[in-house]
Amino acid sequence: MTLQDPDLLRRLLRARDRLDAASHEAWPVRRLARVSGVSEAHFARSFREAFGVPPHRYLLTRRIERATALLRETDLPVTEIALRTGWQSLGTFGRTFRDVMGESPGAIRARERAASHDPRPVPPCFLHAAQRPHLTIAVSEKRRRVAADTKAPMTTEVP
Repeated sequence: MTLQDPDLLRRLLRARDRLDAASHEAWPVRRLARVSGVSEAHFARSFREAFGVPPHRYLLTRRIERATALLRETDLPVTEIALRTGWQSLGTFGRTFRDVMGESPGAIRARERAASHDPRPVPPCFLHAAQRPHLTIAVSEKRRRVAADTKAPMTTEVP
């Protein structure tokens, strides 16, 4: 099967729909491959080819989107938001959220509340697209790059 295969695309969309509907659940590649009816390796490769990101990064994006919406629209504690969006640990949630969004969950909430705008006139699909985290690289790679940038080598000039 190639990615041009309508049956494979339908199966991949089925798996993506499951991810979207239950992003708070654990979705290892094995489970997604079972939903799609293909092998794990074929699923992972085909998903990335079809949607531009690996399944885990797609899931992470959905979780961050949902957490951002809950921070903006509810008064739920950050811990509750972390648990509702699929993280098992507040520390992991906070670190990953900050790595992806550039701000802590509390800072995002404070900024959103301080803004005096009414997002209702804008269609929700546009809001979601504008607020979607842009994960073109893995979070661990992003951390490595930031760490490398902060460790600039010391140079001494020789006259």
